[in-house]
Amino acid sequence: MKKTFLRGMLSILPLALSVWLFWSIIVTLDDLGLSFLQLVGLHVAWDGVGFLLIFCLILVVGLAFSVSPILWLYQQFEKQMMRFPLFKTVYGAFKDLASLAGNDDSQLNLRQTVLMAQTNGSYMVGFITADKMPQALISALPDEGDWVPVLFQLSYQIAGVTSLVRRADLIYVDWSFEEAMRFMLTAGVSQSNTAN
Repeated sequence: MKKTFLRGMLSILPLALSVWLFWSIIVTLDDLGLSFLQLVGLHVAWDGVGFLLIFCLILVVGLAFSVSPILWLYQQFEKQMMRFPLFKTVYGAFKDLASLAGNDDSQLNLRQTVLMAQTNGSYMVGFITADKMPQALISALPDEGDWVPVLFQLSYQIAGVTSLVRRADLIYVDWSFEEAMRFMLTAGVSQSNTAN
């Protein structure tokens, strides 16, 4: 009985949490949109119109940022705001996270999955995050070798460790970024259905 209950709970829990998270986001956006409509003096009797308003506003913003003058103005505003150190730190972190989430599959696949040998004969899974290194790091590293930044993701955390590794010390793996990240985030518990 206990095992059956546990199996049922573990089967339903991921779905229930996912539905709850997305439902909470939709309700929050709906409330935000309704608050905006009430602010301008419009009172709407049916639910969902606030979410629809926010969705349309996001589409309009996306279209506006495809126009060069508006994008240029935003970049100038952003440059001025980045002069404040605390804002720069917080905004930079959110912007990097959004750019990671917003990358299409072709850009995600540029983050090459690699293995790095350890001294005890084991291997660590990581991702090459960039082909170019900042000049400050290049000048501080030993001259020999082609160095690249490699991210080693920590399991069950957003955090990871970035190491500078010689390209010659890496083993390249034909494994998509998405599948490798899922494997690493769950410490190998979650694997693709096609895995043997």
